[in-house]
Amino acid sequence: MKLNNIVPILRIFDVMKAREFYIDYLEFKVDWEHRFEDDLPLYMQISKNELKIHLSEHYGDCSPGAAIRIEVIGIKEFQMNLIEKQYNYSRPGLESKPWGSEECCVIDPFGNRIIFYENRNEDQ
Repeated sequence: MKLNNIVPILRIFDVMKAREFYIDYLEFKVDWEHRFEDDLPLYMQISKNELKIHLSEHYGDCSPGAAIRIEVIGIKEFQMNLIEKQYNYSRPGLESKPWGSEECCVIDPFGNRIIFYENRNEDQ
């Protein structure tokens, strides 16, 4: 057996707010969308580089308020890019952690925390 990738599922409640945050602000792209019928909840996949995230309006898929960690190369540039966008609902800082990483945490409109991090030490 070989394990490959993890694809987190994050709960959303408003498609327009999700697009504003994930597509416009964080610069993910929409890979695909699915609804069983036009007026039913949306399930979609977004991606950036090799990273994939599923966003779901479905009640039973996941709970709001989740937290995920995403490893980044170039965390300072990433954080500055977010700050330069002057997004009304987020001005993330950069924090050095005692376990050897620099972290930039953003919280989506639904209470999910996305922690972007870069290890400072090569042996981490």
